[in-house]
Amino acid sequence: MGRTYIVEEAVGQYLSDLSTKLKPYVTGLLIGQCSSQRDYVIRAVRTPPKEEQNEINVNPSKLASIDEEWVTAHASQVSRMLPGGLLVLGVFIIAAPELAKDSQNALRKLVFSVEKSVTKRRLWKPAEEEILDRAALQVCSATKKIVCRTYDVQDPKSSAKPADWKYQSALSACWLTLDCTVNVNIHIPLLATSPNHDLEKNTKNGLNRWSKQIEDSVFLINGQVKDNDTELLEGLKKLRGNIQSSTQFSDVKVLTQLSQGSNRRSTATVQVCSGSINLKGAVKCRAYIHNNKPKVKEAIQALKRDIINTLSDRCEILFEDLIINEGLDKKNFEREYRVLPQRLFVPVAGSSVMLSDYKFHDEAAGEIQERFVELLDQAVQAEDIHIAEEANT
Repeated sequence: MGRTYIVEEAVGQYLSDLSTKLKPYVTGLLIGQCSSQRDYVIRAVRTPPKEEQNEINVNPSKLASIDEEWVTAHASQVSRMLPGGLLVLGVFIIAAPELAKDSQNALRKLVFSVEKSVTKRRLWKPAEEEILDRAALQVCSATKKIVCRTYDVQDPKSSAKPADWKYQSALSACWLTLDCTVNVNIHIPLLATSPNHDLEKNTKNGLNRWSKQIEDSVFLINGQVKDNDTELLEGLKKLRGNIQSSTQFSDVKVLTQLSQGSNRRSTATVQVCSGSINLKGAVKCRAYIHNNKPKVKEAIQALKRDIINTLSDRCEILFEDLIINEGLDKKNFEREYRVLPQRLFVPVAGSSVMLSDYKFHDEAAGEIQERFVELLDQAVQAEDIHIAEEANT
């Protein structure tokens, strides 16, 4: 039996609106959440047009002109803007009927290249029971007919499997929110043999070690350690009837183990260092979980991944900014103080879920608004941008 995708009705309207545009085809990403029973799609986002596409006529007879690198770069940028629990679930193509055959081949290539792009930066390892099917959605621009298939992205030779695509209204209107603030104090030595341009590599190695600490941490939900296989809502007072609004678990605490315990031997390594990187501050982390009897382990896993992602993404953004604006060849770089970008959240209409982004202290609201329009095809009001952290994080 194939997988079932429960899809927010607004996604159907969005795809329908895109299909009325006069291009021979439109590609894009599907955003949502995996669970053992089914997957949930809460957003679809078209691939932003390249500037030169406005001047060049795309050949309507075939899909060979799809820029795979552009689509995967978009997927990488979007994945940074997804809080814990959300991921790129697959890709879609809306195309004219005569492109139907080419569409499936193009979709298959995009599914695998997008997945490779969004996973290569991750510092966490997939779980044993990880859902590895990704969606390939084909929409006919003339008839509006939808064909959904999945591919096992772990198997490059996997063949397409049929999947159900079912719409539901207010799908994520009352998803559960888990919030926590994590105090970070990471010391990363820079080896004397390491040239300056290895700063990014050293930082990633240091974050890798730290991420293992987060994976091994104990999570308290409302002051309690809960068994992984219990339902997240068990023991909590529900509102009369169904849950009417998003239940906030604002009191999630992360307890990091200070030592490995007396039963394990540890060894010390002496290395000659030329400097160090210190990452300090309090980071705001958030995860969203579907409300269909979620398990505690799903919630904790989503929050762990958000903690790891939000710090590694910020370091990546900072290095990108430095390379673009200054370069990394400065001799005294290790003596400088840099502020990582702050985290912010933006609401999604009709949903309890908020999307995430990062801003440097000198970035104006207009730049953030432009980024949301370009990458997520979403207009954002300045007053809807919620800065989650203090400026000196």
